[in-house]
Formats: sequence, structure tokens, C-alpha cells
Amino acid sequence: MDGINQKTYAAFSVVQHYAQLKLLQPAEEKILELFRDRWSSMKMLDLGVGGGRTTQHFAPVVAEYVGIDYSAEMVAACQKRFAASPDLRLEVGDARDLSRFEDNSFDFILFSFNGIDFVSHSDRLKVFQEIRRVGKPGGYFFFSSHNLQGLEREFDLRKHLSLNPITTYVNLVMFTILRLINRSFTLEQLKASSHVIVSDESHNFRLKTYYIRPEAQIQQLAPNFSEVKVYSWKTGLQITREDELRSNSDMWLYYLCVIQ
Repeated sequence: MDGINQKTYAAFSVVQHYAQLKLLQPAEEKILELFRDRWSSMKMLDLGVGGGRTTQHFAPVVAEYVGIDYSAEMVAACQKRFAASPDLRLEVGDARDLSRFEDNSFDFILFSFNGIDFVSHSDRLKVFQEIRRVGKPGGYFFFSSHNLQGLEREFDLRKHLSLNPITTYVNLVMFTILRLINRSFTLEQLKASSHVIVSDESHNFRLKTYYIRPEAQIQQLAPNFSEVKVYSWKTGLQITREDELRSNSDMWLYYLCVIQ
């Protein structure tokens, strides 16, 4: 899984795609505003920095900014993008091994664009442990992750039918490819699982992607983090009711956690 994903993120076309992205997602805008009065005193670690989409928004407002990515090609593109800011610290690094950083180093840690979903389950848990170690107690970890409840919708044929025949045709083509590539999974199996790893349509089905239920994600975070808040990817609004969390079908969600 890791080798396939890392190779994909080194591909020229993929690097170029991320290097031109500029906008924050609604949940990221929400957090930028939420901590508006505190950024100037925060040291921030930006994991999976990619082409620098988040760098341009967060680096100017924090006291100190460090961005890392396990793709050397991504880091090179990011460094080129911010060549006019030579003091900006952008490095090749892996979220599974943050040994270059001392304990309790960062006030705020970001892992955006579902970057944590492209390592194995065991490595995912290592990432959480490393983030807790390098994060200051009482600091914050903010990340996004694919929602298994959204994937269920993609596996349900009925959800792809539309009154518009062209829309239906396109939906059915993507549905057929998704199901063929992931033949070992059925909709019933997805409904019975807390998390799965599938090949989804990201970058033409080249990535192996981790999907997890929100309730399972909160439980997964419990050993290292507290006060977990969940935000809708689409609206940026916090999801506060349990029934809304269980029924939410956004393709991914954002989680804001306090580091223990």
C-alpha cells in the first residue's frame, strides 16, 4: 500500500496538480478563523504539505511554521513555490517517524487533504502516537480523513441513478470501475466494517485509501487525544449530534483534537 501511494505522489502530473491548488476547504477556513487571535503565538507543524496549498494561508500567521512531506517531489515543488520566503522550513519527512523533532515541540499540527489515509492501519496508529509526542500537551491536532459512510453511498447502485440520463451514465461508469477494482468488497461488508482500505477514484484509481466511520475514528483517537470535534468537509460546520454523525455521508470529515 505505502509503496504504491508514495510512487503516485511522486508522479509529475500529481505533483503539478497539488502545486497549483490555492484554496482552503470550508473546515480549514473555519479553523483559521477559530484560532485567529492565537496563531501569532503558535509553532505549527504541517504534515503532508504537498504543493503548499495550506502553507500560503498558515505560514504567514503563525509564530513558526514547519512543513514536511514524504514525497521529495512535492517538497521540491513547494520550495519552488515559496522561493521568495527562504526562512520557511520545508523538508522531506515522514509522519510515521518524527524523530527529528523533540517532544512537546508544536502548538498546532495539521494533516490536511486526508494525508493520513494513505498509510497502513498500523502505521496510522504510529502517526497518532508521533503527533502526540511532538505536540505540546493542550495543543491541537487538526486533520481530515475519508468517511466510510460516504463510501457506502458510492457502493450503492441506487444512489447513482438520476433523472438526467447523462449524469446516470457517468455515475454508472464510475460505479462499475469502482466495483471491479474492489471486487473483494460488497456493500454489506462495508456496512459491517469500522474501517476499510480500497482503491477509490483518486488520481485514476491509483491510490489505496483508508476509510473509517466517524465513531470509530473518535475511538481510535482516544488514547492520545481528547475533546474531539468533528467538522463537515462540505460546509465547515461542526457536527454535534450523534445521529447526524452516524448518518453523515460526506466523503471525508475533519477532526479537531486536543493533544493529551
